Amino acid sequence: MNRLEVEFLGITFPNPVVTASGTFNFGREYAHLYPLSRLGAITTKGVSPRPLAGAPTPRITETPMGMLNAIGLENKGVDAYVAGELPWLKEQGARVIVNVFGDTPADFALVAGKVSPYADLIEVNLSCPNVHGGNLPFAHDPEAAAAVIRRVKDATDRPVLAKLSPNGPILPVAEALEAAGVDGFSLINTLLGMRMDLERKRPVLGNRQGGLSGPAIKPVAVRLVYELYRHTDRPILGMGGVSSAEDALEFALAGARLVAVGTATFADPYAPLRVARELEEYLESRNERWEDWIGAGHTPA
Repeated sequence: MNRLEVEFLGITFPNPVVTASGTFNFGREYAHLYPLSRLGAITTKGVSPRPLAGAPTPRITETPMGMLNAIGLENKGVDAYVAGELPWLKEQGARVIVNVFGDTPADFALVAGKVSPYADLIEVNLSCPNVHGGNLPFAHDPEAAAAVIRRVKDATDRPVLAKLSPNGPILPVAEALEAAGVDGFSLINTLLGMRMDLERKRPVLGNRQGGLSGPAIKPVAVRLVYELYRHTDRPILGMGGVSSAEDALEFALAGARLVAVGTATFADPYAPLRVARELEEYLESRNERWEDWIGAGHTPA
């Protein structure tokens, strides 16, 4: 019996632990450590229509129980990834979630169409806080977000996830996205934050503000997954501070079918595999399956 096997939007995952976008690149840096096919899936870094240089340095700073980053979605552009990284990643036997973004609905659709042959799922990044001052309209405006999803759905035959922001109104946006045909949700993206340099008397990050991730945001993430689960029948990929089996199970109880490990990977490149192994051992000790936990936190006592 595979206690960790889970179905998500018609795809069978051998375990529910995937990597979070922006923390695993396209997997090449990790492929010499273990077969990438052992992961539930790899979520790529964000892919845009054209190359982006990203935010000014410094781009990363530590915080208590987490980190702030302002990478600014630096990437080589979709054509470079379609020519090299994505075919290579599929050759490794990995399940692939491609994170896509752009400045307009047409941009999102262009990227989604080009990466579709290599993607098991498309994750639409409506919510990065590190560009445009964290004020991208798609994260906060239900109609703007729905316009993106409609265009992406027209451009791909792959299931489409919308990545939601904790910095805006999640439920109104989710409702509009359901009407637009979204297949599922991933949440949360990072929380907007800032640190100040006492010597320079200026913000630490070159971008001034950045996205807070790591254990510090887990209670916020679990709450928002729980709230969304109560209002949707679409499956949820939950993330935000996952670094142990206990963390993953909290997200499952809240309603997540899959969970993503992100910031923990920077300190421990084996973190996603370790979380999956811990989950297997825990569930074995209780003679239970991952599926038994999904949404169980909503069952009356």
